[in-house]
Amino acid sequence: MEKLFAKKDQLLRLTSMEIVRDMMNLINWDAQLICIRGPRGVGKSTLLLQYIKSHYPDMSTEVLYCSLDSVYFTNHRLIDLAEQFYQNGGKHLFLDEVHKYDTWSKEVKEIYDLYPDMRVVLSGSSVLNIMNGDADLSRRCVPYEMQGLSFREYLTFYHQLSFPKATLEEILEHPQQLCGQVLQQCHPLPLFKDYLKNGYYPFYLRHSEDYYTLIEQIISYVVETELPQVYNVDISMVRRIKAMLGFLADSIPYEVDAAKLSTTIGVHRTTVVGYLHMLNKAKMTNIIFADNKSLKKLQKPDKVYLENPNMLYAITSSNVEIGTARETFVVNQLRFQHDVEYGKDRGDFKIDGRYTVEVGGQSKKFSQVAGIPDSYILADDIETPFGRKIPLWLLGFLY
Repeated sequence: MEKLFAKKDQLLRLTSMEIVRDMMNLINWDAQLICIRGPRGVGKSTLLLQYIKSHYPDMSTEVLYCSLDSVYFTNHRLIDLAEQFYQNGGKHLFLDEVHKYDTWSKEVKEIYDLYPDMRVVLSGSSVLNIMNGDADLSRRCVPYEMQGLSFREYLTFYHQLSFPKATLEEILEHPQQLCGQVLQQCHPLPLFKDYLKNGYYPFYLRHSEDYYTLIEQIISYVVETELPQVYNVDISMVRRIKAMLGFLADSIPYEVDAAKLSTTIGVHRTTVVGYLHMLNKAKMTNIIFADNKSLKKLQKPDKVYLENPNMLYAITSSNVEIGTARETFVVNQLRFQHDVEYGKDRGDFKIDGRYTVEVGGQSKKFSQVAGIPDSYILADDIETPFGRKIPLWLLGFLY
């Protein structure tokens, strides 16, 4: 265990406090068991290390951070580590990449029951399931979801501009005040265009030159490692799933034709639909339906987007259509906290069963949503609202 403490101390020395996500203050770190899930690359590991660095003295033995993909766990059991840590005065155990350890849920449940005064923090992939594993942790664990930087956070970390969060209702119904605050400090339009291409993952500041390469590596890791590990996807199908992602990237926004996708990648239609749901859970895509209330298990989605605009720019083989990037941004920002449905012929999207929105450029007309209550246009290339035409970039202030 001494080596694990030494590794933890080394990681803390290398951990920067320059970018600390707002999520740090949203988590109840005093809960006995919490789980932070999110796609690879959004900063989960960094968040854990930053919390330790800001709340514990250097070289403290009361706290331990370790990643369960460490070689240490090839011949050591997690439950034995927890026992030794607790007996030596350990109070706060941080377990990263828990989905890499086969019996993690069973052993975490045992740790929870045996050491009620020790706090445990889990972190893992978006596909991590705390309810269905070797042990059901749903009644014991406080779950949190984490995603990439919002436009508001991008402004803070990349340009040192600080603004408050806003609710969806404030953005749609009272946008003038927030617009005024932003315009006092910057012109948001060129910054928003940059955010769509480079602002979602917090590692851009350190790796700007190979940013898109790293995004491709994230996608490859999820498809080649996480899907086979968590969903038992046959390794021989990995290439076909990658081919499907490539096809979707060049076709997005894609109104799902399962038969066409089936023919394109050479697998059964039902398998294609299953893969779409897996990629959605893994935060590689966002799938939406025309009616969320009537969903059946593994129902065919109506439309699919890549998870975020930066991913779109990273893997699309042709030039990215700005309209596609706009819609991808809208779905990405809204789905984190809101219910989003495909609008079909009545606007692009319906939000929380109430708001109808149409997405477009500054010249976008209201004809598509005429006569629909609580309908708005989210317009790119405008700095200020005009009636029910709201600046698109404001949607990046939801978190």
